[in-house]
Amino acid sequence: MELLELALSMENDLKEFYQKQAKLNEGNRLKAAFILLAKEEEKHAEIIKSYSKDIILPLPDSHIIADIQTIFNEMKDFRVEIKELPDQLDVYRMALEKEEQSVKFYQDLHDKASEEQSKTVFGYLIEQEKKHCIIVEELIKMASRPEEWIESAEFGLREEY
Repeated sequence: MELLELALSMENDLKEFYQKQAKLNEGNRLKAAFILLAKEEEKHAEIIKSYSKDIILPLPDSHIIADIQTIFNEMKDFRVEIKELPDQLDVYRMALEKEEQSVKFYQDLHDKASEEQSKTVFGYLIEQEKKHCIIVEELIKMASRPEEWIESAEFGLREEY
């Protein structure tokens, strides 16, 4: 049971982290992305809370990638002021690190689980956290591309964005 309490604490910490980032990004489209991520973490916490009770399978699939894609498509004019770049990138990298830790944590629980229902729940959470990693990696790309492009635009082929 201690592991479930640790998992619940981790999900709540991530939710609070994303809520804080949403507040810090008032007035731009990143707020919506962070709100979606916070809601996802809240759903995961609810799954963990209900896990000790009778969890209902199958678990609902998250559509966060499609929802975030809409936000990213509207962010073609994404700009980062140089003075904010290190802070912004540090936040995104910290979020990615937290999401990767979540994946590893749930993978360990999945590998140690003996019941099929436990494996299903932890497998679900692993896949959800992997989706969050993809989202945060895209935020890192978007924030770092302007700096990379300016430094070496004439060298080599660049992927389109």
